[in-house]
Amino acid sequence: MNEIRPLTKFLLGVVATIVAIWLVAPMFIVFPISFSADASFQFPPREWSTVWYESFFTKPAWTQALGNSVLIGLIVAVVGTSLGTIAAIAINRSESRFAGWASTAMLTPMIVPPIIAGAGIYTFFLKTGLVGTIFGFVMVHVALAFPLVVIAVNASLSGYDRSLELAAASLGAGRLKTFFTVTVPLIAPGVAAGAVFAFVTSFDEVIVSQFMVSPSLQTLPIMMYSSVTRTTDPTIAAAASLILGAIILAFVLFQFVVTPLARRSRNRTAA
Repeated sequence: MNEIRPLTKFLLGVVATIVAIWLVAPMFIVFPISFSADASFQFPPREWSTVWYESFFTKPAWTQALGNSVLIGLIVAVVGTSLGTIAAIAINRSESRFAGWASTAMLTPMIVPPIIAGAGIYTFFLKTGLVGTIFGFVMVHVALAFPLVVIAVNASLSGYDRSLELAAASLGAGRLKTFFTVTVPLIAPGVAAGAVFAFVTSFDEVIVSQFMVSPSLQTLPIMMYSSVTRTTDPTIAAAASLILGAIILAFVLFQFVVTPLARRSRNRTAA
């Protein structure tokens, strides 16, 4: 057994490395292309330039799409995280025999094929006038992000000690004060993770959003998809690099800023 374990670890390391390279490989291609001086996709670039980033930020269509994506993503992060946190706490504390069914039902947006969901949403939203509106986008993206928030918060609740709430109540704290001074700090890492997942889910969503766009309202991923079907303008690569950069930045902030603060708050509350 001692001879097998090192070999197993080595093989797992090799597989993990291959998978990691496979996942990040597009970044090593997109980033250089975005700095190419060529008028079409060229890898590796023959000359280096920032002309396509200048093109991106000087064209109102691209900057407006970026602004729409950021705005919708931030709203979805706030609304989706709030609703998902409340739902996760309710399910976790429920003693009803239907709690398991409710928990499963909350995950259905992850199961339903996006193209089917998009068609159904479009039919309903077309009648209600929500197609091509910020409110419509937020509703759809919140539904898509909701299960991820529930899963993240549930993970924090799995190790949650209810006796701390009882201790706070015995000291005279009301339910609302207990929730914000005890419950929220203890589940903060899960809530923070859910917020990041919600923002990223909204920011790079394409399939369902295809059914929601209008000439007056485009998101950045939709703008990229529409452009890549018509032209090989490397401005698309610059836009893709910005999306990847935003996602990487979100996870870096979560890992090195939000998570340490949440853990510090959790430890302080537990103490």
